[in-house]
Amino acid sequence: MTDSLRISNAARQGPIHRRGLMLILSSPSGAGKTTLTRDLLQDRELDLTLSISITTRQRRTSEVDGIHYRFVSQEDFEKLRAQDDLLEWAEVHGNFYGTPKSPVQKVLAQGRDMLFDIDYQGTQQVRKKAGADTVTIFILPPSMRELRARLERRAEDSADVISKRLDNARHEIERWKMYDYVIVNEDVQRALSEVKAILLAEQMKRARSEKGINDFVAQLLAEERT
Repeated sequence: MTDSLRISNAARQGPIHRRGLMLILSSPSGAGKTTLTRDLLQDRELDLTLSISITTRQRRTSEVDGIHYRFVSQEDFEKLRAQDDLLEWAEVHGNFYGTPKSPVQKVLAQGRDMLFDIDYQGTQQVRKKAGADTVTIFILPPSMRELRARLERRAEDSADVISKRLDNARHEIERWKMYDYVIVNEDVQRALSEVKAILLAEQMKRARSEKGINDFVAQLLAEERT
């Protein structure tokens, strides 16, 4: 275990309780967000919980309820929206997607962190409702040429679809100023280390553990002098 991971673990389990945070990653398709998300979740020392979106669309045969999405009826979705229990939501091709507020608040209150894989529109909705609980990171490709090459290496899309993804990527990249941090993903291991460094620094912010620090300092000052 590296020193930084020891510190990160202590930030969660030490004598000072802190509120958890919401780590949001966004990027254009092909910039490496999915790989970074997977690697972060596989690191047990980080103890990140992935936010699972709800959706009204039909479950595909390859999908597992509660892992890929939580599948709900439109009536249930609309009830959550009416009760203001969605951090963000959107309608895509006639189907609704959203992030329930209650499960997130429960995890954060435990001093644990949640990882979000959402676009810039969802990010702005979450930030507006959650404020200081959010930490946002935008992942950039090293070049548009490399982004095209990554999309082509996937061998999943036609040339027309790749061109459309690149056009969408330019639109998304223009929103980089909306984020707290920006990382250029030229090397995935370096980008991963940079995300972890951001997470550690944000975990240690005084504002996330103000009450815990107050209680701890009071105990320190109450100790008998030797």
